[in-house]
This record gives sequence, structure tokens and C-alpha cells, in this order.
Amino acid sequence: MKLFVTGVCGQLGHDVVNEAVRRGHEVVGSDIMPKYSGVMDGSAVTSSPYVKLDITDRDMVFESFEKIRPDFVIHPAAWTAVDAAEDEENREKVDRINHLGTYYLAEAAKYVDAAMLYISTDYVFDGKGETPWKPDDTNYAPLNVYGKSKLDGELAVSSTLEKYFIVRIAWAFGLNGNNFIRTMINVGKTHDSVRVVSDQIGTPTYTVDLARLLVDMSESDRYGYYHATNEGGYISWYDFCCEIYRQYGLDTKVYPVTTQEYGLSKAARPFNSRLDKSKLIENGFKPLPTWQDALRRYLDELKKSL
Repeated sequence: MKLFVTGVCGQLGHDVVNEAVRRGHEVVGSDIMPKYSGVMDGSAVTSSPYVKLDITDRDMVFESFEKIRPDFVIHPAAWTAVDAAEDEENREKVDRINHLGTYYLAEAAKYVDAAMLYISTDYVFDGKGETPWKPDDTNYAPLNVYGKSKLDGELAVSSTLEKYFIVRIAWAFGLNGNNFIRTMINVGKTHDSVRVVSDQIGTPTYTVDLARLLVDMSESDRYGYYHATNEGGYISWYDFCCEIYRQYGLDTKVYPVTTQEYGLSKAARPFNSRLDKSKLIENGFKPLPTWQDALRRYLDELKKSL
């Protein structure tokens, strides 16, 4: 099977290529950069075919698909700077990337009769209550520009294709990029204490584990909406930071604060990012390992790269 993967210079795209190549699939990676610009770790992504692609250029997208003729498209590429998306000068660009770019990819996938997997987010919901969101819930009410753009991307895929997966994730971390873990370790090394939000609840997602699931999906026809984060229970960012420091061996004191007390974000965040992942098991997919185990494995790899 030939896979086309967007955003391979980012955390998830990088890991998807490595997982797919490991299983013997033919993979073409793409990103906006003229050449691959992620971590040069000798993994498959650094030696696989790579094409520069601006997904907001419809003609370029169709030309690429006409040439490559993929069987399956995995689309992690996105504008993910949530606070910067709120700036007036960025809003049109955010929509072009997360909404229109996704629509062009879906159109091109349909043109070459390829299935598509779109990575979305818990931010399509309003985050109210404490009940975990189910994949097929339709009471969307995104709180910020980023969430709205990702929801529009979902609808672009579902209204264009019959063969598609929409997979919502949360709190992603991987080796090929910056994330909460890296940030908190850097802060913890230079500060005696940190303040971390304790009233936003969800579960982290290790991109290595997620990549395995996404390639599993590409090898199936059990299409639809899914939620995918690591197992291990629902936690707050405060809980996550405490476990990061414990496993990494930092003595930095962590103080829990409310979102209102923290008060540094432009974009409103959902308080309830609990995602119900039971549909994975119901459809025969293997759940991700616990986030505690994922964190341990991630930190082991991170220490090797430092």
C-alpha cells in the first residue's frame, strides 16, 4: 500500500512515516518546507521520498496526488499554535490551513480513489461538564479559532469522502518537536517552583503510540469517527507535570492553579477534554498503552537525544 503523509516535519507525521515504513508500506512524506527539516535521527522519515507541498494550494495538491497516486492519506499537518490563532492577522491563514487545505486534500483523495485519515482535536467541543466526549457526539461548540478551524476540517472530510477516518486526539507529545513535557523540563531545571493549571482534565497522547494505531487504521476499512489518547485515566496538566518531574528526577515544586488564576492564554481552553475511546475496542483496534508508560518511554528517548 502507498501512503501519503502530511506534516512529516512535525511530531506525529514523523512517527507515522517511521511506523508505516517499518511495516513495509511505501510512504511519501510531505510538508511546507523545501526539504525535510525534522530531527535527523537516521530513522525512515529521513530517507523516505519527500515532497514539498503547500496544502492551501489546490493545484499543487492535485498535481502531487496525480503523480503519486496514493492509496491512503494520513493528514496530521495543521496550524496548532492555539493562542496565535486568535490574532486577527492570523485567522484567515488558520482557516486556509486547517479547513481549506484539508478540503483540498479530501478532494484530491476522492479524485484518486484514496481513503483519508484526518487528525482532529478535543477542541471541537466546548469542554463543559465531566462526561467523556464520544466520537459520534455532534454537539460541537468550539471555544476558540483553532477549534473552529479543526471542526471545519472535519466537516470538509466527512462531506467529501465516503472512505475516511476522523481521529480526535489531545495533549500530544513526541520527539520531533516542542511540547508540554519539554517545556516543563526546561522550566523545572531553571526554577524552584512552577504553577500549572489543575482544572483542565484530559489524557496525553504519545505520537509513537498513536502512529501505530493510525497505520492499523490505514490497513482496515472500519471507517468513521474515533477518539485516541493513551490509557491510564483522566488527569490535569498539574498531575501530568508532577509525574513528569517524578520520572525525570526533578525536585521542582509544582503548585496547582485554576485557569483563571493562571491567566496567560489568549484562547479559551476546554475544561473537559475527556475523550471516550471505547469505540476503538468495539471496532477491533488495540488501545494505546497507559500515559505513564508512554511518558517513561518518551523520557528514555529524550535523554538519548540530549
